[in-house]
Amino acid sequence: MMIGPKTTEAALEAKAVQLGLDKPIYVQYFVWLKNMLHGNLGYSMKSYQPVSQIIGEHLGPTLLLMGTSLILGLAIAIPLGIYSAVHRYQKRDYFLVTLSFFGTSIPSFFLSLIFIYLFTVKLGWLPSSGMTTAGGDGGIIDVIKHMIMPVIILAISIAGSNIRYVRSAVLEILQKDYIRTARSKGIGRFLIINKHALRNALIPIVTVIGMEIPVLFGGAVIIEEIFSWPGLGLITMNAIIGRDYPVIMGVSLLTAVVVLAANLLTDIVYALIDPTIKY
Repeated sequence: MMIGPKTTEAALEAKAVQLGLDKPIYVQYFVWLKNMLHGNLGYSMKSYQPVSQIIGEHLGPTLLLMGTSLILGLAIAIPLGIYSAVHRYQKRDYFLVTLSFFGTSIPSFFLSLIFIYLFTVKLGWLPSSGMTTAGGDGGIIDVIKHMIMPVIILAISIAGSNIRYVRSAVLEILQKDYIRTARSKGIGRFLIINKHALRNALIPIVTVIGMEIPVLFGGAVIIEEIFSWPGLGLITMNAIIGRDYPVIMGVSLLTAVVVLAANLLTDIVYALIDPTIKY
């Protein structure tokens, strides 16, 4: 890919030596591993910037987008899931479950195009690309306006998948003997659901949330590409299209670390929620 039409064999060999491609593959791996442990992830083949610097510059916008979407999605899913479980097999329960299926099944890229068509092309209410307006002051209000559509789309997907998990977990707990005992003692419905039932139902919910944190990286790639959001998803797509392998490897490594961190965080939260869990 890097060879020009007039590149000589000598120049090609010199480039291979410079990149370390003249060594056996296992040696190349350990050289990369040693550099990685020293914080050196290599240099981009396109911009010649350090990969760690590129990731550092684009990590903040992705965390902002993902964190806001996750909080909003859970803020929608948990109350609606509890409401659906409490009113199980009623019309309102069927309605919420149907909505959750729609939220899960509608592809995010398709929903993004609908939102852009409605709110940008037709109504002109919201910007459809970037994190700030070009030439603007880049204030908080401007960033929020650019965040509204991508955050809502990611939150719809998160809420759609989690409403059914919350409903199922709360339904299972509501059938337990200690819930019947609490009811027979005359404890109010609010305390039974939010103190006794919800806390015990949080274990499977936390498991699902922990699994969704890494998945958000994948979902954010599509959303960031469509909305030109300057995060890791956008640089990942650009790196794939341009075959910028050092950047792809750096983002893949970061994703692996996020998976491990999410699993560790999930285990810690287990212990905080359930006092019977001891290490």
